[in-house]
Amino acid sequence: MIISVHQPQYLPWLGYFHKIDKSDCFVFLDTVQYKTREFINRNKIRTRDSWIWLTVPVKTSTGSRQKMSDVLVDNEQNWAQEHKRSLEVWYAGAPFFNNYFPFFETLYAQPWDRLIDLNVAIIRYVLQQLGVDTPIYFESELGTTEKSTARIIEICRKLNADTYLSGTGGKQYLQEELFKEAGMRLRYQEFHHPQYRQKTASSVERFEPCMSIVDLLFNEGPRSIDVLRQA
Repeated sequence: MIISVHQPQYLPWLGYFHKIDKSDCFVFLDTVQYKTREFINRNKIRTRDSWIWLTVPVKTSTGSRQKMSDVLVDNEQNWAQEHKRSLEVWYAGAPFFNNYFPFFETLYAQPWDRLIDLNVAIIRYVLQQLGVDTPIYFESELGTTEKSTARIIEICRKLNADTYLSGTGGKQYLQEELFKEAGMRLRYQEFHHPQYRQKTASSVERFEPCMSIVDLLFNEGPRSIDVLRQA
């Protein structure tokens, strides 16, 4: 059984969902330390000429380690309406905009206190729209106690997985020999970004990769999963 893990990201890119689709089960790392300037609270969307960040403002604790599950959204800023408006401005002309935008209208109208709840709601919705039914778990439910690579191996054991699917970035920090010692296989995701039509407010010939999954959904609709599996 193949397992993969990741922090719940905001509006994740295609590779995030590709890895879930290639796994037999997936675990949200909700007990790890929150890191700023990554993709936990922000992601990219296509614009007429390039791309922009959509960033959820958060309240972070200074001078202390903050778990992913404890990060609060800074709702004193009008971020939700800005994000909804950005999606509308840049994707209203996309072929399948009307299929998915109502979800985001409802999403951004709700009060979100914890960042993780917002991110998980989006990820679950996207998986449903893609037709990916990989079982989802939370690390906090598994009662893990190890750190680093040993933590991953512990998660695999608790869910009876014999193979761990890692992103290519894992080559920089995973202790590969520990998987061999544990009798488990370690595989790295081979994701080659697919090209698809990108319809924004203006016709742009240059394809912009590594956008949020919403870029694919709005442009390819029900065909999105086929595009994703071509990667």
